[in-house]
Amino acid sequence: MNVGSSAMSKTFAHPFDRQISRLELKQRLFSFAREIGFDSCRIADCGSPPHKEEFRKWLGEGGHGEMNYMERGQEKRCDPQKVLPGACSIAVLALNYFQGKTKEGGTSAATGRIARYAWGDDYHDLIAGKLDKIDKFLRGFGGQQKYYVDTGPVLERDYAAEAGTGWHGKSTMLINQRLGTWFFLAEVLTTLELPPDEPVPARCGTCERCIRACPTGAILAPHRLDARRCISYLTIELKGSIPIGLRPMIGDRIFGCDDCLDACPWNRFAQVSRESAFSARPSTVGIPLRDYLRLSDEDFRVLFRKSPIKRIKRRGFLRNVCVALGNVGDPSDLPALEQAAADPEPLIAEHAHWSIQQIRVRHMPGPRPIREEDRPRSGERQLTKSKPIAGRISELL
Repeated sequence: MNVGSSAMSKTFAHPFDRQISRLELKQRLFSFAREIGFDSCRIADCGSPPHKEEFRKWLGEGGHGEMNYMERGQEKRCDPQKVLPGACSIAVLALNYFQGKTKEGGTSAATGRIARYAWGDDYHDLIAGKLDKIDKFLRGFGGQQKYYVDTGPVLERDYAAEAGTGWHGKSTMLINQRLGTWFFLAEVLTTLELPPDEPVPARCGTCERCIRACPTGAILAPHRLDARRCISYLTIELKGSIPIGLRPMIGDRIFGCDDCLDACPWNRFAQVSRESAFSARPSTVGIPLRDYLRLSDEDFRVLFRKSPIKRIKRRGFLRNVCVALGNVGDPSDLPALEQAAADPEPLIAEHAHWSIQQIRVRHMPGPRPIREEDRPRSGERQLTKSKPIAGRISELL
């Protein structure tokens, strides 16, 4: 029997005691959350989120880009009663995912950077299993719940700040004094009334390192982000072509960006997570970028099974790889890029053509105008014989 089921069996050994105090129930919940692996559990009132008007304004300005789900769920995000009628409290849970520094790849070829949260297994699946245990635990006391881990219409950072899980950093990320910025948030809305926790004061002071660290200037001012310029948005949420003017700023990042998090001085206190599922996979560290370009659809699904990276599919991931090679690649990467330029997926082919031209301009003397054969032909899909997977990837499949 695992720790979670053991704790639950103790709780369910007796019928629901309606005389139990709200404070005692809260303490039992906190203990149970810790037992099943959460690093923090705090309570917020289930009222309107404090920054709902700022959220509406941000949507009206188009700051969410193509994340249309935010606009569709706008009313629910601004009123939790439309998510769970009769909800009284929100349990805000945090789970540390920090894994320390990565090991060097041991290759002279250009490699790419992946945001820390995506180094290991998909946090959605792992945390959802824990939230299901929280739900069952609270049902034992007569509660009805709805829970989310970055998947539902809840302004989670507002409620996390209200509960004192952390404070709003100037990058818009939540900062915890003990965990820094390296943690996932989840929330459980419940009809049970639990005593709320107090918020903590903001401790950023005059520091603006996160704002200065953003490669694309997406953090326009303290607490104001234009997602359309954010590298995490460009490499994950954006489904089409990455704007040409922003491609050079992406550098070698191929899934997300940690620059504003890395810059935060509060992360000097960060400790390595207890959760081994977030440890870096061999497929996310030190792989030559050009090797990724040889992935077929099936190879991609196998390599990134149970990884957050799978959500952007092969077309999105290889698009990002092409951009990174355009920024950090050299002539030795051209054969792989030329193969990608003939990919039947137009999105990949377009970005491969751009990357080829960038490398030629950077490494070959004299002006080199785009050759006619390098221009992607509108509406044309070029087919090519597949080549065997090369390099380290072949060892991982």
